[in-house]
Amino acid sequence: MDIDLEYYFGLLRSCKSYNSILQAKQMHLLLLKRGILTSTVTVGNRLLRLYSSCGSMADARRLFEEMPHRNCFSWNTMIDGYMKSGSEENSLELFHLMPRRNDFSWNVVISGLVKKGDLKVALNLFNSMPSKNRVSWNLMIHGYARNGFPAEAVRLFKEIKSLGDKFVLATVIGACTDLGAIEYGKQIHARILIDGMELDSVLGTSLINMYGKGGDLETANRVLNSMKKLDDFSLSALISGYANCARMSDARRIFYREINPCVVVWNSIISGHVLNNEEVEAIAFFNKMREKGVQGDYSTIATVFSACRSLGRSELVKQMHCHAGKVGVIHDLVVASALLDACSKCGRPEDACKLFAELQAYDTILLNSMITVYSSCGRIEDAKQIFKTMPRKSLISWNSIMVGLCQNGCPIEALDLFHKMNKLDLRMDRFSLASVFSACASISSLELGEQIFTRAIVIGIESDQIISSSLVDFYCKCGLVEYGQKIFNEMAKSDEISWNSMLMGYATNGHGPKALALFDEMRNIGVRLTDITFTAILSACDHCGLVEEGRKWFKSMEWDYHINPGIEHYSCMVDLFSRAGCLGEAMNLIDNMPYKADANMWSSVLRGCVQHGDKTLGKNVAEKIIELDPGNSSAYVQLSSIFATTGEWERSALVRMIMEEEEIQKNPGCSWADGSTTTSVVAN
Repeated sequence: MDIDLEYYFGLLRSCKSYNSILQAKQMHLLLLKRGILTSTVTVGNRLLRLYSSCGSMADARRLFEEMPHRNCFSWNTMIDGYMKSGSEENSLELFHLMPRRNDFSWNVVISGLVKKGDLKVALNLFNSMPSKNRVSWNLMIHGYARNGFPAEAVRLFKEIKSLGDKFVLATVIGACTDLGAIEYGKQIHARILIDGMELDSVLGTSLINMYGKGGDLETANRVLNSMKKLDDFSLSALISGYANCARMSDARRIFYREINPCVVVWNSIISGHVLNNEEVEAIAFFNKMREKGVQGDYSTIATVFSACRSLGRSELVKQMHCHAGKVGVIHDLVVASALLDACSKCGRPEDACKLFAELQAYDTILLNSMITVYSSCGRIEDAKQIFKTMPRKSLISWNSIMVGLCQNGCPIEALDLFHKMNKLDLRMDRFSLASVFSACASISSLELGEQIFTRAIVIGIESDQIISSSLVDFYCKCGLVEYGQKIFNEMAKSDEISWNSMLMGYATNGHGPKALALFDEMRNIGVRLTDITFTAILSACDHCGLVEEGRKWFKSMEWDYHINPGIEHYSCMVDLFSRAGCLGEAMNLIDNMPYKADANMWSSVLRGCVQHGDKTLGKNVAEKIIELDPGNSSAYVQLSSIFATTGEWERSALVRMIMEEEEIQKNPGCSWADGSTTTSVVAN
């Protein structure tokens, strides 16, 4: 009998789990015929395990029910198999029916629940354990940390009497990093040193990462030097730490310590440069990486796309798009999201829309990017449709659609969404409130905007730079430039956003000299100039008729600051030239720009023609506007007026008659009326 058993054990071991379901059934039949299956539990357990490994839990359950004798291994095999196949209910059912549970039984169920993210049930079982072991403690701590509950992970760790193994220590140190609880992390590090525990790659990297993010780079460096063997992940963590503190020269020093850095280390130095607004250097390192023969991964490509986006270099985006296709990462969701964003920011939204149509899988992050893309190119209905049909909406989803609605002249809809967020008691952040400030500014609702600021105070973010910048923008759009200036003077200004808000406020309210003075100050103290900065300064020149200044900075943005002019910059210049009577320059700019002029740009030229009496050009431009926008009543009225002033009464009357036949109504003037409970539009 022993010889027979060894023979059948050998047959069962020879079956490979991934393709052996047919063999398992044949073995099952053979063992039944020989009477071996009912006589020994060991053979039954082997077959049970084989069914479970093949994922055939229905066959495993039938065998389990037929087995006359079962032991802990039988039960644990079924419980584990059900959990791995996603049948948590069946797994828990058997667990609760199990006559005698051992440590493995508890650990299998807790592990499965933790992996599924069902931490509440896992914790209830954990608390019910008659005797908690190290594995169960580690499972719960890892589970809480991995599922975004670092505080719970640290709380559980504090209840353990022993330090635990290196992996759980690394997990808890990572949780301390996420919480900003650096002091407690230091206490754990002290215990590690006292106990003489050797720092391996995982533990050393977690400590370096903690000290790096906490700004204690000297200690992070000491940890690296104390490790017996340097590895790429430890170097990467320290490089990232220096980058987070804007110490890129030190980051490069650490980078060059490795003779043959792997892709992880290259990614750290490239992303560090992007983080510190050194995109040119980031791309230079990417090129060095390729020269060294190191193949970039999806993280590398996504980071370089981010650099291209910040530089506004559409030709680089196009080159990277081709490269991503060649290396086969173009359909990776992270890369696709970065590419969509880069195309949108670099004036190539049509490429982003085309790529989106070709994708076969989406996640929330990518759909959020597409909401932004559609919004930026005026396809707000498409953006709304994506938001409406998203299976899961994150806070960024809500913020993105609210920003899009504000950008596309739908402030009331943005406010309605904010009201819905409030009603659903959804979490809001500084970007949510900044979007609502923008909506309030669009309708000049001073009272509502100040109510939103009260909400910011309640949340505790009233001093946040984004909120302060939005408040500057809000007051300036409401015409209260002095209020905006007061907030700007008192706020902390760590980047160009707040400066751009004040600059745009001066520009839109006709304070050209103040805008130019602020622009000079920005350049003198080294504030980073962006495309938005130049939109603001060109707008200021436009509103104040500063032709020479406008011409100077329009050329300088490309030649000196390497920022490709967008259509908004061309629009400012066309309007500036048209207002000043430089209609030839305006037309030359339209003819040579890389964008197609829309009806709004042609309307600027038409206003200039009327103002400066160029009736011939005015006729042509008005006809062009009507061709592009047949419902544009202003173009018809201006064309009729031009014909009348040149004595062409019949043609003037014909234009008026066409307006009547096509039912084109002259747009009435309107203003916003801010009542006590509602905001409405009043026709003038």
